[in-house]
Amino acid sequence: MVSNKVRIRLWSTNVGHLNDVANELVQIAKKAGVEVKGPVPLPVKKLVVPLLRLPHGEGKKVYEKWEMRIHKRLLDITADERVMRQIMRVRVPDDVYIELEIVR
Repeated sequence: MVSNKVRIRLWSTNVGHLNDVANELVQIAKKAGVEVKGPVPLPVKKLVVPLLRLPHGEGKKVYEKWEMRIHKRLLDITADERVMRQIMRVRVPDDVYIELEIVR
């Protein structure tokens, strides 16, 4: 059996769903007995949009700030074909994005 190193990148605006998916992937890897590193939390990206608050009337301009946070996790798994099939079957919520990369 050939084992490849798989790098899994996860990102989402919902940190709860993100942690659930990451923990499920770690459990699959541990049950299979393969080496797993992570989940490593990467820096949170903040997208801030300032909006002019209406009605502002006379005087100072007042702004509201809307913020969206993007949380990221990184996993490295030494996986064979059997483990990869189990990982591909994991149910991922709509607001969690996943990217798999095979590293040699």
